[in-house]
Amino acid sequence: MNYQNLLCTDRGPVRTLTINRPEKLNALNRATIAELHAAFDEARDDNSVRAIILAGAGEKAFVAGADIAELQSLSPMEALAFSRAGQSMMRTIELLGKPVIARIQGFALGGGLELAMCCHLRIGSEKARLGLPEVTLGLLPGFGGTQRVLRLAGRAAALELCLLGQPVNATRAEHLGLLNRVVAIDSLDKDVNELADQLAASAPQALAGILDAILVGGECPSAEGMEFESKTFALRFSTDDMREGTAAFLEKRKPDFKGT
Repeated sequence: MNYQNLLCTDRGPVRTLTINRPEKLNALNRATIAELHAAFDEARDDNSVRAIILAGAGEKAFVAGADIAELQSLSPMEALAFSRAGQSMMRTIELLGKPVIARIQGFALGGGLELAMCCHLRIGSEKARLGLPEVTLGLLPGFGGTQRVLRLAGRAAALELCLLGQPVNATRAEHLGLLNRVVAIDSLDKDVNELADQLAASAPQALAGILDAILVGGECPSAEGMEFESKTFALRFSTDDMREGTAAFLEKRKPDFKGT
């Protein structure tokens, strides 16, 4: 597809999707949300894509939030549709079945942090600033932010971030679990690419099973989650990749996973 607000590039089995609105600090409007939804649907269905990097164009921001100029004109019913569209797109990313890495070089605020939190791994530079400042606009997060920050950072931090609306620096964000790693800005691309390459070389169905067991099974009561894990584990014994992985281990060589 041809996108107006996204850049899509492939490097072997790694696809990079870049939100390309640097003049707006990559703010999320309805058109960009729709394009992201379509782009992730396309990546999910493309068997050649094994890992995805989600980035924002420019030096200042991953995504600085929703497009306030567009938000201001919404009626309550339009706002409900906007919220649901954003939540649907982000849930698609979360349940993609392929690992998605958020590359955060600068600001990830409001809808930008909500977008980052639905990704499976978040790598930030030391210049990253993360927050949910919607309260300063007389609003609250609407793309799932209250729920994901609660699960990632805990109730105390979720209340602080949402009630005060003040962003945190990269070190505190890592401490809270909002970032998996903090790296030097000069090595951000190198580190993100190395991580994506590692994921792309792994067994795709094993990765999908891990994501399902944690993101779906993890929402169940403990006993149901354990049963979900057992069935997901057992299903991988039907794959060629399981036989390749175990054979490679016994033969002391690197496995060559085909995704079958």
